[in-house]
Amino acid sequence: MAYMSMGEAHRRITDYLNRFSDAVSSQDVASLKQLLSFSSNSPSLLSLADSLNVFQDANRLIKQSDNYSPFADITVPLFRSLQHYRTGNLVDAYLAFEKSANAFIQEFRNWESAWALEALYVIAYEIRVLAERADRELASNGKSPEKLKAAGSFLMKVFGVLAGKGSKRVGALYLTCQLFKIYFKLGTVHLCRSVIRSIETARIFDFEEFPKRDKVTYMYYTGRLEVFNENFPAADQKLSYALINCNPRSEANIRMILKYLIPVKLSIGILPKDWLLEKYNLVEYSNIVQALRRGDLRLLRHALEEHEDQFLRSGVYLVLEKLELQVYQRLFKKIYIIQKQKDPSKAHQMKLDVIVKALKWLEMDMDVDEVECIVAILIHKNLVKGYFAHKSKVVVLSKQDPFPKLNGKPVNS
Repeated sequence: MAYMSMGEAHRRITDYLNRFSDAVSSQDVASLKQLLSFSSNSPSLLSLADSLNVFQDANRLIKQSDNYSPFADITVPLFRSLQHYRTGNLVDAYLAFEKSANAFIQEFRNWESAWALEALYVIAYEIRVLAERADRELASNGKSPEKLKAAGSFLMKVFGVLAGKGSKRVGALYLTCQLFKIYFKLGTVHLCRSVIRSIETARIFDFEEFPKRDKVTYMYYTGRLEVFNENFPAADQKLSYALINCNPRSEANIRMILKYLIPVKLSIGILPKDWLLEKYNLVEYSNIVQALRRGDLRLLRHALEEHEDQFLRSGVYLVLEKLELQVYQRLFKKIYIIQKQKDPSKAHQMKLDVIVKALKWLEMDMDVDEVECIVAILIHKNLVKGYFAHKSKVVVLSKQDPFPKLNGKPVNS
């Protein structure tokens, strides 16, 4: 840090306090947002932190001024948080920021209009990000990470402030999305349910009145929840909404949505184009798609093994593993087509031995009994229409549509 005189430090601190006071009195939310955004690492905020280290009597300056003292409960802990943030002491920075944020919420509650909503969004974002970083600091020192959980409790309190009637309620969905991010990070996704109920069943909310950005984020997270619950029609509807309404220039966000939408689409029999996987760098799905097209069980298992860690982290591994039934269906259909070309009159009679040989060619070693079991499952799941002639070890396929398409519906459970 370059040398700074006491006078220059005093000037920078009073400049910040004047800007804060003016922003509130004139309801200038754009200026207020900048004054609260720690994670932006703006030069003005970093130089303010340096000024506070030089001029160490800022608390008295705030409390003795008629202009600054009304907001002392916000600015005094905010300054303390900023100093800790500047020195990398993130746990203390979080604690002080939460105290400042609590005071801001009290002021926000008293303001009749929703003019400061965007500033509240900044506080909600900052407290989540600061909590994540504080938890990393705690974990690195061998202590229990607990600040993100505390941030979740704080944001639930803020949600309660916004869940009343009036213009402030449009901010409830943004807070919900911040809570989702915390719950997913902590692995406590069951806590999402109560917030979802508030949004989707409370009469005070009209989903269409929320900002588009927040609706997209909400649908993305609730779509992911439906993936975990294996409710694929609902997951398809929510994730498709998020994709259609996502800013087309936000390629990173589109990729995040597709990472979950593609497994959902595969589960209901819809395969993505190769260019889509390449454009959004989702090549981990390429061999899975090829396996479904070819009926290549070996390729599917190889792809799942190769990207196992990635799919497990995303929570889609089990969804993709269940695609085996569709791959078997495709393989049996290819055998059926080859038989039909050779002898159309006997195409609907498929010997289990032939299936065993096809699997052996794919280096999948199965006996007739195992194949019979798989075919039975396919028939039960309505992926194959037919019945067994057990004595002759033959599957007798229906002459009409022996391999039904899923047509956008999940495999029968």
